[in-house]
Amino acid sequence: METFTYYPGCTLRTKAKDLDAYARSSAEALGIALEEPADWQCCGGAYTTARDEIATKLSAVRTLNAAKEQGRALVTVCSACHNVIKQTNYDIARDENMAMKVNNYLKLPEAYTGETTVYHYLELLRDVVGFDNLKAKVVNPFKGKKIAAYYGCLLLRPSKALAMDDPENPTIMEDFIKAIGGTPVIYSQRNECCGGYITMEDKSQAAKRSGAVMNCAAEAGADMIITACPLCLYNLKKNSGSELPVYYFTELLAQALGLKEGTDE
Repeated sequence: METFTYYPGCTLRTKAKDLDAYARSSAEALGIALEEPADWQCCGGAYTTARDEIATKLSAVRTLNAAKEQGRALVTVCSACHNVIKQTNYDIARDENMAMKVNNYLKLPEAYTGETTVYHYLELLRDVVGFDNLKAKVVNPFKGKKIAAYYGCLLLRPSKALAMDDPENPTIMEDFIKAIGGTPVIYSQRNECCGGYITMEDKSQAAKRSGAVMNCAAEAGADMIITACPLCLYNLKKNSGSELPVYYFTELLAQALGLKEGTDE
């Protein structure tokens, strides 16, 4: 069993427990061990692009360095956490001044300069497990189900730093849907913002954006939507006004592997 350092993030301890629990159980079934670093801290939830802003990046660097010290790649599953950690790693590796300031503050035994490989859980399925291997382990395929992938803002952008997929025409979640036996639904709003970050400030605008996503997926014939982002899931379910079911992709993964009872759909 191959072992990876696993960063769950704060929300997976509270509102997004299903995203975390089914990620862990599915990984084990696929021959992957996920081990949390000791004393990890909140990543901050949003990446600060100011080049001279160092304090907000320290938590992510501690997690990245913990994986380095263990000699492992780092796996994340929350879209927001992945975005912060991957952008931090990208900038540390390319900005000597930022790396110097971070390391001067942290006083690590050995300087961290971006050595750790970071996978989103979807990348782990694609690049380590392999979608063909995943398909071979499916015992409850989603045959006949039309499933819409919702990428949102954070999973793909900025594309140079995240380097997961084509930000305008991604395929990783659709390939995942095929691997678990479902039929992917392609719709124009799948990588557009749901308005999650403005939910508290302007709920009506957030509702408008999330409603546009859900209505677009429904009009394209989707039976359900899957996402990797806790904030997106909340906004799509609570603010959109749509009755289309929304699930974490790990819930469907666990169901396909026989680790979870079926969804309502």
